[in-house]
Amino acid sequence: MRDVVEKASHCAWWIHYHIVFRVKYRRGLLDEVVVRIIMLTAKEIEERYDIEFEQIGCDKDHVHILCTAHPKIAAGQIIRVFKSITTRE
Repeated sequence: MRDVVEKASHCAWWIHYHIVFRVKYRRGLLDEVVVRIIMLTAKEIEERYDIEFEQIGCDKDHVHILCTAHPKIAAGQIIRVFKSITTRE
């Protein structure tokens, strides 16, 4: 985790979101292949959107994400983008 204040032309921020996605009914569906797809998809999301995933951790039934984003991007939008793109993959 970086302890640096990010700056843009009209704002400065230090925002970190800790998001947990769980598998429906807590089924252990996240095997090595699925975790690899999640990691690759997160890299693609970083390139396309103004979101930086600092750490991603996966267990058999949930995913932890520590990310930072520009204040113009709401936490709900980060969740929506991540869920929609990883689900398609």
